[in-house]
Amino acid sequence: MTVAIPTLSAGPKLAECLASLERQTLTDFEVFVIDNSGRSLAAETATRWRGVSVLENNRNLGFGAAVNQAFRRTASRYLATLNDDAVAGPDWLCALAGALESRPDAGMCASQVRLAGGTQLDSAGMLISGDATSKQRGHLEPAEKFNEPEEVLFPSGSAALYRRKMLDEIGLFDEDFFLYCEDTDLGLRARWAGWTCLYAPDAIVEHHYSQTAGAASPLKAYYVERNRIFVLLKNFPASLVARAPLATLSRYFWHLAWAAEDRGSAARYREDNASVLEMVYIAVRAHVVLLKHARRLLGQRRQIRRTARIGVRDFEQLVAKHCISPREVAAL
Repeated sequence: MTVAIPTLSAGPKLAECLASLERQTLTDFEVFVIDNSGRSLAAETATRWRGVSVLENNRNLGFGAAVNQAFRRTASRYLATLNDDAVAGPDWLCALAGALESRPDAGMCASQVRLAGGTQLDSAGMLISGDATSKQRGHLEPAEKFNEPEEVLFPSGSAALYRRKMLDEIGLFDEDFFLYCEDTDLGLRARWAGWTCLYAPDAIVEHHYSQTAGAASPLKAYYVERNRIFVLLKNFPASLVARAPLATLSRYFWHLAWAAEDRGSAARYREDNASVLEMVYIAVRAHVVLLKHARRLLGQRRQIRRTARIGVRDFEQLVAKHCISPREVAAL
């Protein structure tokens, strides 16, 4: 098994993350720390730990490209991703591997990711909205409500396990996403290819949420919105693409409505003195940039459909089963 940990700051949280891996009950695994700082910040911290290799980049390549670097250097049967600000419980890898071993049709496994310092969830798998916005399943709810193993749509890349056979078939993370939603894209491509995803509640991780780009920063807002559109064009069938603008407008409305009540991500964004006009600019910019990438995305879309093992109706049912409303998206 291989664990890939991209890092940008390589700070004290990375040391906590690596210490948690040293306490795993499953011991047959290797760790790659991928240093995206461009300043060799990870070497001093990471090399203190047994079985840890450091891959250094001269600039920030983004989450997906960093993980892909590690995955390409190994032939492990299972490949895990872990954020550098996450602390894995001792049974994390054992629980994830056990779940995939029990189901050959499952190519992905989601962890029970808790917000650090409490019992609230960050995620128990992922949900998706009608405009391809993805959100954490169970976010801010008590962890005890999600103690049963079950099928989910796809995992959060903050703490996930992927089967090598699946990745060899569908490809790795799309590196053009740079930050955010690359796990959504990979998960939906896997579902088109007929793979399923399991949730392992005993695979517990504590996560210090959004340390890299901030919980509600302009950087995060732009990439989440841009990459949401990428996911939509690549993975959603025409029937759902046609309905997406209405879902998007609904989400924008609820962002403004909740912001007026100091709730949701839009309210947190405004706390940093961002104006409504700046939020509108980010949304418009994300849509305009699509023109630059449309040809590539449409080519990838055709490839996904050519190799699909499920039909459009099956995909629509998956989205309906694991959906989150625009109102709920805006409230988180």
